[in-house]
Amino acid sequence: MKLLPLLVLAMACTPVFADDHPDSSWHTSAELGAISTSGNTAGTSVSGKIDARQELDDWSNQYVVAGHFKEDKVNDHDGNSTSRRSAERYSLSAKAAYKLVEENEKLFLLAAHVGDKFGAYSTYSTMAVGRSTRWYTSPAASVDVEIGPGYFSGERATGEAESGFTVRGAAAMRWQLSQSAQFSQTLSVERGTSNVHSIAEAALSTKINGTMQMKAAFVARNDTNVPADKKNTDTQTSLTLVYSF
Repeated sequence: MKLLPLLVLAMACTPVFADDHPDSSWHTSAELGAISTSGNTAGTSVSGKIDARQELDDWSNQYVVAGHFKEDKVNDHDGNSTSRRSAERYSLSAKAAYKLVEENEKLFLLAAHVGDKFGAYSTYSTMAVGRSTRWYTSPAASVDVEIGPGYFSGERATGEAESGFTVRGAAAMRWQLSQSAQFSQTLSVERGTSNVHSIAEAALSTKINGTMQMKAAFVARNDTNVPADKKNTDTQTSLTLVYSF
């Protein structure tokens, strides 16, 4: 079963809602980070992400597109320089959440697709439904949790196809440290019959001006069942500029 068409369908739903609600409000952020090295070690690394959120009277919608690419230059025994791709990963996700009568209570539908040329799974698509609630709130912090059943379809780095039902749980914490600094922590876990897939991200953002921020983040992705030549955990540390509009 291929879940990517479901992701495209979910992304197509929001414009329909927006046409019926001309007062819809979009909040979008775009972030970009790049590192280039030369000399004894030469290479280029680029990370980017676009996060678009829409708040309607009855719906909260979110679309995320992200990518990370890295190229290294290596010299052979003859001194010739060649470029070698050492990281190539992209992800797409769309989530539509229907607001219930109780404040901060929602029913959601999530679809996501990940392509990772060097990961344990070369492709990983998932769809999940469930309920989200605000578990904790204060003037400076909040914690949202969600849980529900799902289904995933993926291809391992070995070329072996895999699919099955999952149980998905997620949590998101935001803490406003000051007027210009915010800390966030997100965690999602999908448990299937043969693998547990989890992603955790910790980030610290500081305002530069009204629309620009500097963001430092650490992301860890883990699979409990991986091919023999792959590690269970991939990590990424990034420093990016974020533009909000």
